[in-house]
Amino acid sequence: MHFKLFATLCLLASPAAADYVEFRSPTGNILCSIYSDKVGATARCDLLELTPSYSKRPAGCAFDWGHSFAVESKGKGYLACVSDVVGDGSGLVIGYGEVISLGGITCVSERSGMTCTNPAGHGFT
Repeated sequence: MHFKLFATLCLLASPAAADYVEFRSPTGNILCSIYSDKVGATARCDLLELTPSYSKRPAGCAFDWGHSFAVESKGKGYLACVSDVVGDGSGLVIGYGEVISLGGITCVSERSGMTCTNPAGHGFT
């Protein structure tokens, strides 16, 4: 594990009202974040370049969709409807095979993409 990642995870382990971490894949094509507070946690990843595989806009979505995925502490992963980008690309680089966890959500960086799951095993890749 890289020292920078270890130091960040130590900071995230300290008690606070809310915690937030931004990270990205080694290529920089996948930008992610995990936000955690007393209510729960949410992980979100945005793909900067992708081949769209969705053709139906999510119900009630008036913003961008098809490139952003999310999962909360409870429930299944979902295609997110977003009006922003999850980060600016300056977050921690999570190398292939490395893991980052916060608020019960765990994300694993792999050559094939980023996989984020909640304690029930629900999530997205």
